[in-house]
This record gives sequence, C-alpha cells and structure tokens, in this order.
Amino acid sequence: MIDETNAAQPRVTATQAALDFIREIQADHPDILFHQSGGCCDGSSPMCYPTAEYRVGETDVKLGEIGGVPVYISGSQYAVWKHTQLIIDVVPGRGGMFSLDNGRERRFLTRSRLFAGGEACAIPAVASKTSV
Repeated sequence: MIDETNAAQPRVTATQAALDFIREIQADHPDILFHQSGGCCDGSSPMCYPTAEYRVGETDVKLGEIGGVPVYISGSQYAVWKHTQLIIDVVPGRGGMFSLDNGRERRFLTRSRLFAGGEACAIPAVASKTSV
C-alpha cells in the first residue's frame, strides 16, 4: 500500500472541490471507493461505488487514497498510466450510470500530469481480495 506521508509524490490526489463532493456523497453512503474507469462509456471518469457493492479485481492496483477513500485502477490501465499522477476533480454534468455522483448535477473527472524526470513517485500495491 502507498504511504502518502513519505517523500514520494502520491499516485492520486484530489482538488478541494472533489474532497468536498466526497463528503457530500458520504453523507448518504459512508463507505465508498473509487475505480478509475477505462470503459468505452465513461472515458476517464473515476467511478464512485459503495464499498460493499464493488468487488476489487485481483489485478486491480490501489493507487492510494483521497480523503480517506481508496482509489483503484485496473492493472492493464495502470501499465499505461504508471508515469502519471491522477488528479480527481469535479465538473458540472452527470456521473456514470452506476457511479454515486450520478444525479447530483456534478461529476468526478480525472485530470493528469506526467511525473517529471527523476521525480520520486509512490509505488502502488496490487489489490488483494482481502484489501477491501
């Protein structure tokens, strides 16, 4: 697992607007997680699910946490984005059909930045069936 208190840059961060939106969603669904979508319908939207209703895959990678909420990505997608820091933000619009941000007139959006040459970045952990 990533220890965000170390000197390395975290793999995933969030804007204050995203952290505030997470707290709003947690008022209705206290235990949530994010999975970075790589599907055809939601593009680069991080999907927000109740933890009890989402099974983390054996090859999913835990990038870290934002506001105490774990963020996962598929192993194959991580292989493509491993040199990138994901920044979770909020924009006007509708969330993914099954994502908890749907119907709130705002949605989560993933922005990104490449890690600079020589910049230390945290090494994520591959999720295990017991990690969630």
